[in-house]
Amino acid sequence: MPIHHTRAHILAIGGAHIDRRGRMTEKFAPGASNPGRMDEEVGGGVFNALRSIVQRGHGASLMSMRGGDAGGQAVAAAVDRAGIDDLPAVFLDRVTPSYTALLDDQGELVAGLADMSLYDLGFVRHLRRKAARQAIDAADAILLDANIPAPGLELIARQAGSKPVFAIAISPAKVLRLKPVLPALSVLFLNRREAIALTGLPPQSDGADLARGLRALGLRRAAISAGPQALFGLDETNVFSIAPPAPERVADVTGAGDALAGATIAAILAGHDFAGALREGLAAASICIETPRSVPQLDEPHFSAALARIAQPAILAKCDP
Repeated sequence: MPIHHTRAHILAIGGAHIDRRGRMTEKFAPGASNPGRMDEEVGGGVFNALRSIVQRGHGASLMSMRGGDAGGQAVAAAVDRAGIDDLPAVFLDRVTPSYTALLDDQGELVAGLADMSLYDLGFVRHLRRKAARQAIDAADAILLDANIPAPGLELIARQAGSKPVFAIAISPAKVLRLKPVLPALSVLFLNRREAIALTGLPPQSDGADLARGLRALGLRRAAISAGPQALFGLDETNVFSIAPPAPERVADVTGAGDALAGATIAAILAGHDFAGALREGLAAASICIETPRSVPQLDEPHFSAALARIAQPAILAKCDP
């Protein structure tokens, strides 16, 4: 349900780690050494999305796991720079999680490697602590991602009660962790591959079929992205699509899905309807794709110009509540 005031405080629980992106400068050659450049920054599903939410005017806290290493120090500094309240669990003898992406010369993902065992080790234990429960109780809304093990997701859903709970799927393997809590979610953000993994539908299924498959699992609202193809939305009554604009250039697709989630959530918390909020999410994603950063700058009038390029939703079918 939306928060009916302009500024809400959202608690994000999930990934905040080191992101490494290797960009090839020539056409990708499988099984060979490829020339390119490696960049490193702090990212993670909920942290990327949360930075977009803060830019759109809301307050935020972040609860994540990190090690007692240089990577952990970098995450702490990035959270502070973003103006986000930091609620970490620090394991001094562990390595901070990381994600390494290899991108081809067009900016498309070739392969990714997630080194995130600390999330599996620490999240459930931390979520049982009084401080974690108090943080959930104090928030207006919760954002989580599937970096959290399934028992932790269930703990959060129970503790959140009637608060809005938003979720980011992360990957086809990890999205399955969300299955037990789908009816508790306000919105799930996922891509086609993740939707196929979650519903078990054939790979050739179109967005409308996937949306109906998600409804059958108890999900109320979802955003199914497919890169440059139309985004499919599922709300309480309809399946609809929104065509994204063709980018002026593709600098880097990393973080576009997180930007979509962040700006959409920010608009929902400000009282926008779901379809209108998704248009704002697509505007943020389009800015992200055209810049080398994984978190776009959503300043005015740049954001308004991007929003003006987003098509109006097209209703495709009714969907049983």
